[in-house]
Amino acid sequence: MNILTVEDDPRTADAIRHGLEEAGWNADLLTRGDEAVQRISTQAYDAVIMDIMLPGCDGLSAVRQLRNMSNSTPVLLLSARGDVDQRISGLNAGADDYLPKPFSMAEVIARVRAITRRGGEAGAILLRLADLTLNVPQRTAQRAGRSIELSPREFRLLEVLLQNVGNVCTRTELLRQVWDYAFDPGTNLVDVYIRKLREKVDYGYDLPLLHTVRGVGYQLSDKTP
Repeated sequence: MNILTVEDDPRTADAIRHGLEEAGWNADLLTRGDEAVQRISTQAYDAVIMDIMLPGCDGLSAVRQLRNMSNSTPVLLLSARGDVDQRISGLNAGADDYLPKPFSMAEVIARVRAITRRGGEAGAILLRLADLTLNVPQRTAQRAGRSIELSPREFRLLEVLLQNVGNVCTRTELLRQVWDYAFDPGTNLVDVYIRKLREKVDYGYDLPLLHTVRGVGYQLSDKTP
């Protein structure tokens, strides 16, 4: 999983990063609330661990901004205050869970697993990467504000890739998740659809988002692999 931690205390941030990596997850780190809102609005994460007391924008305000943008990324709030009123404020702001400091890393991992399970059951409403947006309930896609016409299969392919931003999706995984194939039929089906999708998503834009990782599969990223 891809997890973003927003924590301005270096020791706490390093401990969380180490614990997430020990769990086998990718861990990104930011120290400001305003930067976190910008990052989460343009890059998909499985969950966010966010301190309440942050420079630039406090954690409660950051969560409110995300929810007002219809961003449903699961958020676990951290705070040195553990009183009931503070917890209620965090949950009312739109956080999925609240954990007072000090905490054990084992509990952080358990709570992240819990909120991502809940998030997976509900389903993400909007999926974003850079200026590319996919509205799942409305079945619409846009890049830089321009509508992208997609077939149902192309839409599902883009949805799976956006759910795994930064990770390489193998052809076998895409066949299973997009076409419900339990085996590789030995055709170039995935490659054909990737080519069609790339024409619609990348052609005419300066920043390519859909990348081929030779011998492995495909990846959506705003960085060159």
